[in-house]
Amino acid sequence: MITQCPIRPGNKYTYKFRIIKQEGTLWWHAHVSWLRATVHGALIIRPRAGHSYPFPKPYKEVPIILGEWWNANVVDVENLALATGAAPNISDAYTINGWPGDLYPCSKKKMYKLKVEQGKTYLLRIINAALNNQLFYKIANHKMTVVAIDASYTKPYVTDVVVSGPGQTVDVLLTADQPVGSYYMGAIPYASAAVQFDNTTTRGVIDYDGAPSSATPLMPALPAFNDTPTANKFYTNITGLVGGPHWEPVPRKVDHKMFVTIGLGLQVCPANSTCQGPKLSASMNNKSFVLPTSLSLLQAFFFNASTGVYTTDFPAEPLIKFDYTNASINNNQLLLFPPKGTKVTKLKFNSTVEIIFQNTAILAVENHPMHLHGFNFHVLAQGFGNYNHTAVRKKLNFINPQIRNTIGVPVGGWAVIRFTANNPGAWIIHCHLDMHLPLGLATAFLVENGPTPATTLPPPPEDLPRC
Repeated sequence: MITQCPIRPGNKYTYKFRIIKQEGTLWWHAHVSWLRATVHGALIIRPRAGHSYPFPKPYKEVPIILGEWWNANVVDVENLALATGAAPNISDAYTINGWPGDLYPCSKKKMYKLKVEQGKTYLLRIINAALNNQLFYKIANHKMTVVAIDASYTKPYVTDVVVSGPGQTVDVLLTADQPVGSYYMGAIPYASAAVQFDNTTTRGVIDYDGAPSSATPLMPALPAFNDTPTANKFYTNITGLVGGPHWEPVPRKVDHKMFVTIGLGLQVCPANSTCQGPKLSASMNNKSFVLPTSLSLLQAFFFNASTGVYTTDFPAEPLIKFDYTNASINNNQLLLFPPKGTKVTKLKFNSTVEIIFQNTAILAVENHPMHLHGFNFHVLAQGFGNYNHTAVRKKLNFINPQIRNTIGVPVGGWAVIRFTANNPGAWIIHCHLDMHLPLGLATAFLVENGPTPATTLPPPPEDLPRC
């Protein structure tokens, strides 16, 4: 309901889009309910013909899609949570390329296996397609070199662990430089909030060519599920590849500044409903986003038909200033119960936007992977506690910041991003923990047309799905 109404059952729709200044790994997925749990796949963008990677060409490229699995119908799981107002039932397993691995009560054959040759280097395209969990990923006895995130190249960064939130991608080079044998790869949740979560481990195996079939794979030492220092080290040590393909310098002049609180809240139970007590809610700047129902945001914007669909009064800063990461704020009813509505921000074409995301301690602090549709952004800084303008402005990275489309805003902390609104249309920005999106942890940008036909939003295609 942002750029289109959903594709109706039994119907089809063809997407046509231009890839601009992106190389690496992205992914496609459903955006209705929780259907993306299984309706997703890798989207791999290679250099143009005649161009090469900014690193030695790997021997092979391998997608590694990390997923999350329920034994129940995921639509039923979400609907039950929304009806009762409680947190949704946790998943039953994590998966690597669709396989849960041999630590779950199912066949040991249901495990992803990657055959490698000693001495060869492989490009692993890691995608976190899990619904509600950030994940740690390791390979026993092997280092990985990060070379891209979210289809943007990075300065090579050597690590023994990768951390990714839902929606994020990480491209790493893996050299098979260990003795011939078998080595487990494993993924476990990075659970930053003090709430129930699926505390299980998925694993696959890397078999060196020539390894005996009877070899017992080595297991990596995985971090603790709440190992925020390890997650923060990974997230903050990555920098952009200055001068590399499609590198964009940081825009220095800011036209539109925003300070946006993000977090959970509550909602009063509707009359005659099944929920007991207040329902879970979520908000940005104490406004809880509601998807339109009659017309998509983009259609209403294009046809100048905003009445009853959206209003352009999303606040650029919190209407109530408070001690954002202090748990005592849970006593403030105005903050606990954010009003519902479809409030958006209108932006001039080519304007530069800076957003300071501030996590709040309302109900619980948590690392929120915030995803912006339609744009890449520079990550200028991130840290813990309440954002301090005077201290942080001296530390902003204008030289080589990472470029991505999803930022894990640190648990009980903040992040500063900056982007240029050069893509006309309607673009949602939301938490990619899927349990938070229907609760209202979202808003949207309406970007006006530019001065040329190429920067003007085209009319809707004939086969655009209708509500």
